[in-house]
Amino acid sequence: MERVEAIRRDFPTLARKIGDNDLVYLDSGATSQKPAVVIETMDDYYRRYNANVHRGAHTLSEEATNAYENARLRIARFINAPSDKQIIFTRGTTESVNLVANAWGRANLGPGDEVLITEMEHHSNIVPWQMLRDELGFILRYVPITDQGRLDLEHLPDLLTARTKLFAFVHVSNVLGTINPARELIEAAHAVGAKVLIDGAQSVPHMPVDVQALDVDFLAFSSHKMCGPTGVGILYGKREILESMPPFLGGGDMIRDVSMERSTWNTLPYKFEAGTPPIAEAIGLGAAVDYLNEVGMKWVHAHERELVAYAFEQLSQVEGLRILGPGPDERGGLVAFVMEGVHHHDLAAIVDQDGIAVRAGHHCAQPLHEHYGISGSARASLYLYNTRQEIDKLRASLEKAQRILAF
Repeated sequence: MERVEAIRRDFPTLARKIGDNDLVYLDSGATSQKPAVVIETMDDYYRRYNANVHRGAHTLSEEATNAYENARLRIARFINAPSDKQIIFTRGTTESVNLVANAWGRANLGPGDEVLITEMEHHSNIVPWQMLRDELGFILRYVPITDQGRLDLEHLPDLLTARTKLFAFVHVSNVLGTINPARELIEAAHAVGAKVLIDGAQSVPHMPVDVQALDVDFLAFSSHKMCGPTGVGILYGKREILESMPPFLGGGDMIRDVSMERSTWNTLPYKFEAGTPPIAEAIGLGAAVDYLNEVGMKWVHAHERELVAYAFEQLSQVEGLRILGPGPDERGGLVAFVMEGVHHHDLAAIVDQDGIAVRAGHHCAQPLHEHYGISGSARASLYLYNTRQEIDKLRASLEKAQRILAF
């Protein structure tokens, strides 16, 4: 408890009050709070050495370039990438998936090919493939989920075949919390010659992720869910695959030579980083990675497992409340739920009156909610700065909402 209290002091927003209530922030699955060191690191860039990177020989540009590239190196080490050249800065998980779809997908997919996704995907790992399918004519298939919120892997041998060129799946569901067996799924995909893309938006911030141990081909994740700023994310890829891919965007910095007749491309990772990148944000993400390393990702994961088990126990006792997904031993640090007779938006509004921030809606996962026959859910998502006492407050607030709104 003492360690969590010390961590909480690192996050300025957590000192806020909402009305007369202390803020209880249970929406880190949407975006995490930022420690002061990240805010100060970005402020220092803007105050002392604000300049473009890779573009000038003057002192400020060199300092900015060094800070930007050092952040890339620290991020590579964070996920155990073989080289920082395999770390591409994007705007977030969504852009990272779109990069793979438009660069790798356009070069490798066509009629007769298949892409496999799952029924629990975030829209960012559904819509890009639907758009590309409609243009290129490949087949998009999906692994169904069980009512318990697990992937129905009995169907996998029929779905994952020699026709499958890519298996793209979420590591941890942003609604169910389900931790998918990534290594097992990657091995199955590679056995039929398919590449693998993992959506790590809800795993990389919360548990150790080692891309070499997983042997994953692509990993996408976002800064703003892991104590970093918004507007920047990461695509990791195996080097030989990235080198074989054409650029995603054209413009400055992604080229080697340009004439009026033709252009040639820059080396990795710059081939995929057209234009002025999110410099301050990348530097801020580097500071966030340093912060998480200092805390320790094994500790973060263990803390969340303890909290989600407690949350599962407490919320299961609220009358009329149903938790979506598997039990606490199989999930990451979030709990999505519905309450009989209460709309999820009304539920979120009531608990907000008690200073408690939860998310309500379909969480960019409409197919998943359709599986359960519901339009949306409320979601409490936990992180390294949350406590049991905050879960107690959530339970009390939900019981109040049940008394006020249920009928």
